[in-house]
Amino acid sequence: MGIDEEFAERQLEIIRAYERLGVRPECTCTPYHVHNDIARFRDHLAWSESSAVSFANSVIGARTNREGAPAALAAALIGKTPNYGLHLDEEREPTLTIKVEGRLEDSDFGALGVIAGPLVKSEVPIFEFEVKPTPEELKQLGAAMAATGSVALYHVKKLTPESELYREPRETITIEWSEIREVYNHHCEPELIAIGCPHTGPKELARLAELLKEREVKRELWIFTSRRLAREHKEEVKEIRRSGAKLFCDTCMVVSPASERFKCMMVNSGKALNYVPKICGVECTLRRTEECIERALTGEKK
Repeated sequence: MGIDEEFAERQLEIIRAYERLGVRPECTCTPYHVHNDIARFRDHLAWSESSAVSFANSVIGARTNREGAPAALAAALIGKTPNYGLHLDEEREPTLTIKVEGRLEDSDFGALGVIAGPLVKSEVPIFEFEVKPTPEELKQLGAAMAATGSVALYHVKKLTPESELYREPRETITIEWSEIREVYNHHCEPELIAIGCPHTGPKELARLAELLKEREVKRELWIFTSRRLAREHKEEVKEIRRSGAKLFCDTCMVVSPASERFKCMMVNSGKALNYVPKICGVECTLRRTEECIERALTGEKK
């Protein structure tokens, strides 16, 4: 990735310190892709990565607060976590209904999260969609809301595990399709196209491999996943790399200084759209996954 050697060594030093404590170092923001059984419905957890917290609470139906890294480590050491907040039934009740207009797909859910996060803040929303989101789309929604607000739990009517356990909220707001489209309105000419914030899972790797099959990228394309998934999906990884795209493991464009040398980045993630300008100082534009890949393949300016 072209990062500074000293920066890399300091990161490895942290990993080695965790290993000495008996921690298994699988560096990913999507541990539920790495281990299908890492969390189950009503399990009590102490997780610290905001998009993983959202997925655990909302999609899996497990229970965790937004922990800081020291608190999560303390919980691992003693096998306990404080019983408050989202571990309690009464704190998981939806307080706001959000009706979403339009037939959303792919990164539209990240764009929705960019809008909903600041509206919801730390409340618990329940969404009403015209279409049924996939788990991957719910991952993007939760990640964007966690990045732009403080949303650690949301429900989706007739879909997520706890969506029918609580009474209907009194307050309802509607988010129109035109508002979602506005999130795509910022344009800049991308020098880098980056996918995998949060990390790509098996279905996303398969889709990317299919989109890149027997084609060659003409623009810098980075894809991020976990080391374990890369080992387990060798054919997809081979197809992605054969195109000239770069697949990186155990990191991403946000948490390393590697992307700071670029002026504009194209992403398919609402979370990245929020974080990249703030953390990396790089201008950012949002597009659907297929559009991102097509731009990397054609290299054309638009």
